[in-house]
Amino acid sequence: MASMGWAVMRAIATFLGAGFFPRAPGTFATLAAVPLYLVVRRLPLPLYLAFVAKLFAAGVMASGRMEKEWGKDPSRVVIDEVCGLLVTLVTRPSGFREIALGTALFRFFDILKPPPVGTLDRRLKGGFGIMADDIAAGMLAALVLHVVRKRGWLS
Repeated sequence: MASMGWAVMRAIATFLGAGFFPRAPGTFATLAAVPLYLVVRRLPLPLYLAFVAKLFAAGVMASGRMEKEWGKDPSRVVIDEVCGLLVTLVTRPSGFREIALGTALFRFFDILKPPPVGTLDRRLKGGFGIMADDIAAGMLAALVLHVVRKRGWLS
């Protein structure tokens, strides 16, 4: 991956251009990631996790490279939102309401940045820092989604 060119890095960092959406590019990219989720959710869990891990690694490299060009944590870099959503939906729900709730929960935690999300956002630098807080937001959202599903509150 180290030899990836600038155009590939930009495509990854912006999730194929979704980051250039003029308003709320993070939210737009999160919604644009739902079709990707609908494809990869069919993978067995180990392959799903491997896919997310590889996308995370590519995201660290790509967002770090774009940050050097565009400045600290540029809004155009949205691969972090894509990975965060995939972490949120790690239990691979198939119902519309569960996917929509997971998406909303992820955006809630990503925007609000409660601890540890905000702590990671402030303390970590570079591509890893850009990606890490969204993974934490995804983990919090996944936990809440799991509780909601387990309690049957979506029924």
